[in-house]
Amino acid sequence: MEIIRTVAEMRAWRKQAGKLAFVPTMGNLHEGHLKLVAAARARAEKVVVSIFVNRLQFGQGEDFDAYPRTFDADCAKLAAAGVDALFFPTERELYPRVRQDFNVEPPHIQDELCGAFRPGHFRGVATVVTKLFNIVQPDLACFGKKDYQQLHVIQAMIADLNSPIEIVPVDTGRAADGLALSSRNGYLSAEERAEAPRLYRNLSMIRDGLLSGSQDYAALENAAREDLAAAGWTVDYVEVRQADTLEIAHAGEKRLVALAAARLGKTRLIDNIEVFR
Repeated sequence: MEIIRTVAEMRAWRKQAGKLAFVPTMGNLHEGHLKLVAAARARAEKVVVSIFVNRLQFGQGEDFDAYPRTFDADCAKLAAAGVDALFFPTERELYPRVRQDFNVEPPHIQDELCGAFRPGHFRGVATVVTKLFNIVQPDLACFGKKDYQQLHVIQAMIADLNSPIEIVPVDTGRAADGLALSSRNGYLSAEERAEAPRLYRNLSMIRDGLLSGSQDYAALENAAREDLAAAGWTVDYVEVRQADTLEIAHAGEKRLVALAAARLGKTRLIDNIEVFR
């Protein structure tokens, strides 16, 4: 696996890469990331993964400096997974003027769901992904459905900007007990890890209610919120939305997604389940 550290080197490497698949990450890799790599390998001649901890998507009170940097372990996992190149730029390489005056501004959905609790987060995501796409110039890029709102923002951005990149959604990787794989899971204590699957169980109950024909989304959402709160979680949101647009869902709609974000101790977990009925 080649390690590429500059924009110029990345662009030169790309010219001889053939059909290229891209997986952008912030490192601290787990099996969920490797599932994205496997999806990329199945669709292209070459695979490049980026590792860059993006300051722009960290909000007030979120500790950018404390985000785990596990470069050596990440490299070993990526090499074993058959990745062809790792793009590992410095902050100055990716932000040469230091301050980013031109940003990619997502529409109103950036201020809803997770965006309501992380102001500016999706602007930072959209901006850095655009920069990475401009540098790597992939034919396709793989994103996990666990970050459902992020996936929607990227898909909408690609459509609006007439980008030729195919966005490949990849199903959420889960532990045997249903917990969505996430770098944040490493922050959980043993007791919290045993409790954490409750989030998925509540989303599963919402799914079951929707599939049985329930149109009372608020009742399903409230039941999940109450169960989580009673178990000691701090709930940011539990909502049923339109799967294709993330707009407010109305009775009778067929393509839905149940999304949730809640804190267990100091760890914020997110998850979702698509419901097509």
